[in-house]
Amino acid sequence: MFGHEKIETNIGLMLVLVLIVVSVGGLVQIVPLFFQHSTTEPVQGLKPYTALQLEGRDIYIREGCSVCHSQMIRPFRAETERYGHYSVAGEFVYDRPFLWGSKRTGPDLHRVGGRYGDDWHRVHLNNPRDVVPESIMPAYPWFAENQLDGKYIQKKMTVLRTLGHPYTDEQIAGAPGKLKGKTEMDAVVAYLQGLGTAIKTRR
Repeated sequence: MFGHEKIETNIGLMLVLVLIVVSVGGLVQIVPLFFQHSTTEPVQGLKPYTALQLEGRDIYIREGCSVCHSQMIRPFRAETERYGHYSVAGEFVYDRPFLWGSKRTGPDLHRVGGRYGDDWHRVHLNNPRDVVPESIMPAYPWFAENQLDGKYIQKKMTVLRTLGHPYTDEQIAGAPGKLKGKTEMDAVVAYLQGLGTAIKTRR
């Protein structure tokens, strides 16, 4: 149809053909994932984020924590020995957007849930060097001072329900009450303590 010489000497034609090849290759890789249960169905025991965890996740994103911390353990021995069971797609069906990432200025956080107590996390977030002297992570003392207002929590949960998260009317109605008297510190700790707990691993 096209000779090499014609394609290589016509940059416009080459660009169009490259785009077609990349598009077809991308579709072949991506489209089947939408129909695989392993990528679209939650793993056993996975629950959608609570109202407090949702607020904590939003604060985590707001503060740019995912810039330095990934949330995906690769299926390599060095990774699984340090962090635990490798990540599977079914653990992230309630993450919108997902926070996998690849940057690790700090350690991966996917299996951090339950590894340390709430008090450890509070001290760490208030001043990381109190528990990890070599840490270069900034401190977040305002977390303990800022109160949650829960102004948008019901709207968030309603939107997430339309996307497939199994929130009930009772959970949405009671969400503001779950945040009453809570601080940003409470929310971030609740979020961290839930990470990677659906798949139980022996450490």
